Amino acid sequence: MTHGVSRRTFSAGPVASAPVRNPAEVGTPMTAATRAGTSSDETGLRRSIGLWGLMFVSLGSIIGSGWLLGALGAAKSAGPASLLSWLLAGAMLGVLALIHAELGAAYPVAGGTARFPYFAFGALAGFTAGWAAWLQAVTIAPIEVEASIQYLSNTSWAKQHLVMLHPNGTLNLTGLLVATVLMLLFTIINLAGAKLLSDSNAAMVIWKTAVPVLTIVVLLTLSFHASNFHAGGGFAPYGAHGIFAALPAGVVFALQGFEQAIQMGGEARNPQRDISRAVISAMLIGTAIYILLEVAFIAGLSPANLTHGWANPVQPGDFGPYATIAAAAGAAWLASLLYIDAFISPAGTGLVYVGTSARLSYALGEEEVLPEALTKLNRRGVPVYSILLAFVVGELAFLPFPSWQSLVGLVTSATAIMYAFAPVSLAALNLRDPDRPRPYRMPFPRVLAPVGFVSANLIIYWSGFEATWKILAAIFVGRVLFEIALHQQHDVRRKDVDWRAASWIWPWLIGLMLIGLIGRYGRGSEHVLPNWIDLVVVVVFAVVIFYYAVSVAMSPEQVGHAVAVEERRLAEAPAITTA
Repeated sequence: MTHGVSRRTFSAGPVASAPVRNPAEVGTPMTAATRAGTSSDETGLRRSIGLWGLMFVSLGSIIGSGWLLGALGAAKSAGPASLLSWLLAGAMLGVLALIHAELGAAYPVAGGTARFPYFAFGALAGFTAGWAAWLQAVTIAPIEVEASIQYLSNTSWAKQHLVMLHPNGTLNLTGLLVATVLMLLFTIINLAGAKLLSDSNAAMVIWKTAVPVLTIVVLLTLSFHASNFHAGGGFAPYGAHGIFAALPAGVVFALQGFEQAIQMGGEARNPQRDISRAVISAMLIGTAIYILLEVAFIAGLSPANLTHGWANPVQPGDFGPYATIAAAAGAAWLASLLYIDAFISPAGTGLVYVGTSARLSYALGEEEVLPEALTKLNRRGVPVYSILLAFVVGELAFLPFPSWQSLVGLVTSATAIMYAFAPVSLAALNLRDPDRPRPYRMPFPRVLAPVGFVSANLIIYWSGFEATWKILAAIFVGRVLFEIALHQQHDVRRKDVDWRAASWIWPWLIGLMLIGLIGRYGRGSEHVLPNWIDLVVVVVFAVVIFYYAVSVAMSPEQVGHAVAVEERRLAEAPAITTA
């Protein structure tokens, strides 16, 4: 490990809330003289990932445990109308993906979801977005591991020889040991470098995509009951409420992950060209696969299971719904393949998210709101202590949560908060930094940017008050850490902490929480707002916050300074073009 390298020389770390030591160098490309003593094998996150690697990183994040368990959760919430839930989520997240694609191509940096708000609104906004992103990313790897264990626990061999779950679904000692081994494996691969991470993930994604496609073809061929689409109370047994409630019940969780190519932007060989292509391609492929999987799941169920509705379309405790349907249809070989995939698909997603959470904590370390050790890179150019932190927090996440489903709502809410920063950042940067080259431009930005923000707000609302207040509590803890970091620097008036530019954040978050309290979704809500009126309230509130946030963004000079600092860091990075 290269202990003696200061984070000031790292190219892909966040823009810095870190003050610039030599203002005259801001925006100036590094010369041979200024780079004396800095070799390409000593510093910088290495630019070694191409288009296919980026696309596979995003697609590998989208196709994880969500495809194994998401269809079941959606069907329980909405019945056959869960198909509309997938279409709605695909459209909403598709808009957000287009927004991220433009930002990622124009500002290709590591931990982009934390950095775009920094460029537009300063260090406080960048930290808040980065903290929310880190909260969701660092818990996804353990969620994926637990999904693997739950699915594999359904096999007859595991029931006899390797019992990993308590009756209530929590991990027993054996389950914890297996989960720890998987987390260690993810950690080791990430420590080996971004190129190995990309290559190993690419191999997994080919498998992860092929198995769902094969499942769709086989189940639609062998077990298709058209009557299921109007059984158990009709096509929409729970009405519009069920369609919306299905989104945080696993639909959004399954489709989220397109932004992973953006998080790896500091390690992309040709980010301006490849990031937008990777994000959009992964989103289109993932959405199409999930919609067809839901069709295959609904049509493949035994009609006898639906005589009492959609509350329990499979047997209680059945953690392998597709495998059960395949076995009942006479495709035992497919059931066996699905149990193998139950390890590979979530494991591949968990592998990516260990790396993602590490790069986000690296970003927060660069912004001097988490310990400096998180920015130390090893000889392979990866943030070693950030990766180890992801392992430790992932291990802790196994303890308090009983099942895959129990964390999905929380992660969905945190993900939507992270996504919501992108539309306001894009709108603000288009106004404050209009001359920046944009290799990809989203169509109709003045319409789709506010639509993207409204979409993220609706997803947060549908997650329910209980999920929202818990995420806000965790964000508040991060806010306290931010204040502590400011005072430890003995410089609480740092120029990049623009309080006015960030003045919209807490009114927005608290307002959403209060709307959730009087709304109609999730436990703890008071159901004061009538149906549809609640959605109008969320939309109006989101639109007001959006335009206020854009109006108070930093000045063009401040934005230009922040971007110039990052460009100087990127100029210091080694241009590695390893195939």
